[in-house]
Amino acid sequence: MEDTTSRLSENLAWMAWTWQTGLFFVVIAGLLLFFTLVALWRPERARVGVLGIPTTRGDRLFITLLGSAFINLAWLGLVGPDLGWALALCLVYALAVFRLV
Repeated sequence: MEDTTSRLSENLAWMAWTWQTGLFFVVIAGLLLFFTLVALWRPERARVGVLGIPTTRGDRLFITLLGSAFINLAWLGLVGPDLGWALALCLVYALAVFRLV
C-alpha cells in the first residue's frame, strides 16, 4: 500500500496541488452537480437574451466560467497576483450573465 501511495504522489507531483487548486476543482464539480440536479428538478426551455442566441442555465454557466477565467488572467497580467477584487468582479460578471444572457 505504501509503495502505491508513493508512486501516486510521484506521478502527481508535477501538478503542484495546493488546497486552493483542490478547492477550485471541488467548486467546479459542485457547480456541475448542482446545475444537473436543478435541470432534473426544474427543466428549462432556452431563452434569448442580449446575445441574441438561445441559452440554457448550463450555457450561461459555461459563459460565466470562461469569462471569469479571462477576467482572472487579465487581472494577473495587468494588476498582479492579488485576486480578491478579481473574484468580486467575477461575481458581478456572473450575476450579469445569468440575468441578461
